[in-house]
Amino acid sequence: MVTEDDVRRLALSLDNTTEKPSYGTPGFRVKDKLFARMKEETVLVVYREGEDEKEALIESEPGKFFTTPHYDGYPMVLVRLDEIDEDELLDLLEESWHLRNPSG
Repeated sequence: MVTEDDVRRLALSLDNTTEKPSYGTPGFRVKDKLFARMKEETVLVVYREGEDEKEALIESEPGKFFTTPHYDGYPMVLVRLDEIDEDELLDLLEESWHLRNPSG
């Protein structure tokens, strides 16, 4: 299981990333664009390419990926940290970082 500390360490290892609170929880930004944030202690929010990719992730692994009505219409997926390992976490963070920082 990965932790919030793992999220922080890996997110901040990406170029031009800063940490700034978002809705009262740690948020990670590239060039001041949010690319990931902790929703709660064991849930991370990351950006996806679009709604289709988000839905495909949720359908393929509903124990790992999910959404709530608050995120309907947004290309963001919630990730249960106790269901992923560090390599998958880094992949998710890197993909989200690239989506929010296309020039990077």
